Amino acid sequence: SANDIYEATETTEATFYLTGSNNFRRNLDPQYKANRTQERPKYWQACRDYLIKKYKAVVIDHYEADDAMGWNQTDDTVICSIDKDLLMIPGKHYNWVRKEWTTVTEDSANQTFYRQLLIGDTSDNVFGIKGIGPKKAEKALGELSTVEDLFDKVRSMYDDDKRMLLNCNLLWIMRKEGEMWQDKYPELASVLFSSIEDGVEL
Repeated sequence: SANDIYEATETTEATFYLTGSNNFRRNLDPQYKANRTQERPKYWQACRDYLIKKYKAVVIDHYEADDAMGWNQTDDTVICSIDKDLLMIPGKHYNWVRKEWTTVTEDSANQTFYRQLLIGDTSDNVFGIKGIGPKKAEKALGELSTVEDLFDKVRSMYDDDKRMLLNCNLLWIMRKEGEMWQDKYPELASVLFSSIEDGVEL
């Protein structure tokens, strides 16, 4: 419950985020989360309404709740989530199911993001590299930690720069509002853009 989280994190202040409508990722790729064809649970909307009324939950339109947690993370905040993808955001994290604390460094955050690029996220209909799971991804990246080294390694394993660029923007959780992966790393993005443009000219 929320009270358990308050107690574990020793706070009485929290902001709850809910994903709203018009997710920009679906504009990038209409197949994003298109695999989620099951009906929502019976009381899904009632639960959202309760969170909004009781806890003043903030509905994030155009982006996702994950992005809002990412861009609101500071040295003085804790991201409380059971979603492993959020471990690509540096700072303190608390998993209330496992009752587990994690401090994510910048290097660890980079590793998590590039590992996710290799694996993909089948729950969101984002496909990485065929045959690469968590163990193979971890082995492939080894001790690499700089963004440049991780980028070069992952790019060498992709067979399509256009798909890699798309996946970078689909899987990236924002650290500033509206800042996509290609905005955060324009020099790396330009490598992919130039390759894509060269490919079109051939």
